[in-house]
Amino acid sequence: MTTTTLTPKLGPRPFWALAIVHARFQFLETVRIPIAVIGNLLFPSLALLFFVIPQRAVADDPGIATAAVAQLGVFAVMSTCLFSFGVGVSEDRAMPFDPFLRTLPAGAGPRLTGRVLNGVLWSYLALVPLVLLGAFLTAATLTPSQALAAVVMVPAVAVPFLLLGLAIGYRLSSKAAIAVVQATLFPLAFAGGLFMPPEAFPAWLDAISKLLPSRAARDLAVQAVTGYEAYTGALVVILAWTAVFAALAVTAYRRDEGRRFH
Repeated sequence: MTTTTLTPKLGPRPFWALAIVHARFQFLETVRIPIAVIGNLLFPSLALLFFVIPQRAVADDPGIATAAVAQLGVFAVMSTCLFSFGVGVSEDRAMPFDPFLRTLPAGAGPRLTGRVLNGVLWSYLALVPLVLLGAFLTAATLTPSQALAAVVMVPAVAVPFLLLGLAIGYRLSSKAAIAVVQATLFPLAFAGGLFMPPEAFPAWLDAISKLLPSRAARDLAVQAVTGYEAYTGALVVILAWTAVFAALAVTAYRRDEGRRFH
């Protein structure tokens, strides 16, 4: 008489469990390169430290100071998303491990979701030194409801720019992606009013600015934390650009997959 030992059949891991594994892996990859962490956290805070805090007429006015911190916060989120996704994805594609990951039966969904979770987490972390400087060295203030609105705004602002980053990352090589991200980030930031308030723009630049996702994100973020009304159509503009960037990201991913695996 023989005894048969039955081994329980292991099914596939749940989608979100796989997504969190990928997010943790990508987070650890970034942490192991300290300069990447420092660069992600430092630049927006330096902009506040050098260009806002010395101007005491700005820094000592609660409304203006809060708006300044908010618009630099939008820049921090933009920068994190474009570099993490644009440059990060293109660099991953050049690694030998990337084709192996893309052939696993789990599919692209958990991996892309993990990358999004990682990008949103770094977006929050990029705001920490900026918020601390604003709290201690300016008159910027937030009510509890405004603070909650600011927390909610972070992923809302991040989504269109992480989709743009994915489109760049899956379309271009790492060297080209760095140049394109830099050529995209800073013009969008300047024209979107992230370094200079749109009230100082000439009429023609203000009109162009209102068509950009950076300006829409900036005005919606400032509205969330100060109550200053965003321009009419800001929500429509950011939703429209989100749809465009989503289409570009899906097209770039499918193109890359078809070129490399078929």
